[in-house]
Amino acid sequence: MKVVLDTNVFVSGVFFTGPPYEILRAWRDGKLRMVVSQEILEEYSRVAEALADQFPGVDLQPVLEFITISAEVVAPLVLEEKICDDPDDDKFFSCAISGNCNVIISGDKHLLRKSGHQGVLVMKPRDFTDKYL
Repeated sequence: MKVVLDTNVFVSGVFFTGPPYEILRAWRDGKLRMVVSQEILEEYSRVAEALADQFPGVDLQPVLEFITISAEVVAPLVLEEKICDDPDDDKFFSCAISGNCNVIISGDKHLLRKSGHQGVLVMKPRDFTDKYL
């Protein structure tokens, strides 16, 4: 199964245990395929840099490099109209549609409200792990 991870799910999976961590572990173990776009990678990097300032003992660079090597990087579809109330969240749908993904994993209310758009489900991390892992 191909999935797109919202930035908060990615960061939570790196820093904490629980469903986001389980999702990253399943991807690392080859049970899932993560799909990203360059725009999503850039957002992951921006957040990682901000967190590195707050948590100097945590280095997200190895994880980011692993994503670059192991995830499927797609050229995002140019959307004809906005999907989410927060247009910054549209990049996750664009990536999922371009990468033929079934699921976006997110707790973001803007994304969750649009679950089912063009056949892409948006699931909270706990719901995803309960159903698929």
